[in-house]
Amino acid sequence: MAARKPLIAGNWKMHKTVAEAVDAIRNLAERIPGESKVEIMVAPPFTALAPAAEALKHTAIALGAQNIFWEDEGPYTGEISGPMLTSAGCSHVIIGHSERRQYFGETDETVNKRLRAAFRHGLIPVFCVGETEGEREAEKTFSVLDKQVANGLKDFVADDLKQLVLAYEPVWAIGTGKTATSEQAQEVHAFLRSLIEKKLGRGLAESLRILYGGSVKPGNAAELMGMPDLDGALVGGASLDAKTFSEIVLYDRSA
Repeated sequence: MAARKPLIAGNWKMHKTVAEAVDAIRNLAERIPGESKVEIMVAPPFTALAPAAEALKHTAIALGAQNIFWEDEGPYTGEISGPMLTSAGCSHVIIGHSERRQYFGETDETVNKRLRAAFRHGLIPVFCVGETEGEREAEKTFSVLDKQVANGLKDFVADDLKQLVLAYEPVWAIGTGKTATSEQAQEVHAFLRSLIEKKLGRGLAESLRILYGGSVKPGNAAELMGMPDLDGALVGGASLDAKTFSEIVLYDRSA
């Protein structure tokens, strides 16, 4: 089987005006060689998606959104649909991020509906799962992840999920400066891959890319990405600066 190509994704969250987003993309593109050993995606805020798509033309960097609603149109004030994202130039979408779960009432059930909307419109979903610090301390990490994966992927079959990207983001490591050790991350990623194999078969489990998210920086990227079941990173704060993010993208694979 072909090796899984790493994906380094930058989630800009609620940062950057349109002008700032376009400027950041231009700075990033200048720092990334045309032929990269990894896939790269950035997810600006909704307001900057169309201008970002224009700035990303003739680069190898893909455009993602930070959320998607499950209906295609209708009386859903403030929501963004799949057709809106694709028409703005998106190829990827982040779904189920812990901040969506924590602040905006996202559940495993609504994650499932959002995943269906993403696939319906040909978007590559980055499906986020992860435990809180309290859940880890209570040794509930694996049971929490089992539930999130099972409910998020309910009624899907392996053939539906060929474009799926899974992202493990321990909630206790997001924006805190804390990072799972490479061994901790590998243990969870291996568990997630075994979970996918058990639920959906070996073929999908072997091809599925599983990203790590949680205070990824240039200084720890190579060690984390050196783990056999880590296939890239979902980068938050460190993706806001083009120089820092490019250093993560270009991490030394020989380290």
